[in-house]
Amino acid sequence: MTIEDDVEKCNNNVHGDVSMPLLLEQANLTDETSSKASLWMVYLSTIVAVCGSFEFGSCIGFSSPTQAEITKDLSLTLAQYSVFGSILTFGAMVGAITSGPIADLIGRKGAMRTATGFCVAGWLAIYFAKGALSLDIGRLATGYGMGVYSYVVPVFIAEMAPKNLRGALTAVNQLMICTGVSVSFIIGTILTWRALALTGLIPCAILLVGLFFIPESPRWLAKIGHEKEFEAALQNLRGKDADISKEAAEIRDYLETLERLPKAKMLDLFQRRYLRSVIIGVGLMVFQQFGGINGICFYVTNIFESAGVSSSTGTIVYAIIQVSSPPFLDTHVKFPGKQLIKSIIYAASDYSALHNCD
Repeated sequence: MTIEDDVEKCNNNVHGDVSMPLLLEQANLTDETSSKASLWMVYLSTIVAVCGSFEFGSCIGFSSPTQAEITKDLSLTLAQYSVFGSILTFGAMVGAITSGPIADLIGRKGAMRTATGFCVAGWLAIYFAKGALSLDIGRLATGYGMGVYSYVVPVFIAEMAPKNLRGALTAVNQLMICTGVSVSFIIGTILTWRALALTGLIPCAILLVGLFFIPESPRWLAKIGHEKEFEAALQNLRGKDADISKEAAEIRDYLETLERLPKAKMLDLFQRRYLRSVIIGVGLMVFQQFGGINGICFYVTNIFESAGVSSSTGTIVYAIIQVSSPPFLDTHVKFPGKQLIKSIIYAASDYSALHNCD
């Protein structure tokens, strides 16, 4: 072999060694770009679904800025308005209990349509109300829809989102709830109470129209045995050129594993081995709710007036703080610190509420 051959071979090796990583890097960048471009249906589905979360917040935020006007226009007593404000939670409890069977029976999209129907009926009943009874029926109906949304929206997002986006997209649910509350507080200082009730129909309309353009949850379709619809929905969510075979197999394996497991019963929660976990889980939820934040939220305008603060100013400031706190805690505070800060916030709100009551 001549010297020239050795030099040419060496050059070829060098070029090959350098070009291969560059080609691989370019291929990875291309795949990443195409992957981002193909996820537009995931983002669209999330936007449509969180309209239900926004509606959830609108239902919660309605009673606070409208208290003085409604009691004056309809000649309600304080007790009657208190029933109107609190009956929302009774509807939400019923909605939350029935949301699981509904979502399993008619699908995640069907459950969202059901919740939207109740909310639309509730807002119209409130808008045309001439007395306490119509108000209470409307408030109860919106509460039922709110309870269904509280379950089906995060479940739908989690089931259709890819693993790397699941956490971020499900967090949008809580953000939109706070946004809905805050928007109701702010525009409630400007609009009449009947006009504010009509604004509650806007997210309902967007959700109902949007559901025609997004696929059903692939996991639910696989669960009920609709294989063709399952693969079509998953392909639609991941992009027409994406390889869904691996993810589809994982979903099928997961569902088959669930089917093989023994059916759990409510009494199983009271077994000795589950007792500690149940006490911790239920205890956290109970103490969170008994912190009183919902009561403050329902009557925040009246609370500020009782404290000698301008109701409109206090309500707007409360709304701004509420909508800005979830993204701050989720992005800037690590897990242990996050729990500590949340505990401090709840304790401070409870103390201030009790102090004002005194």
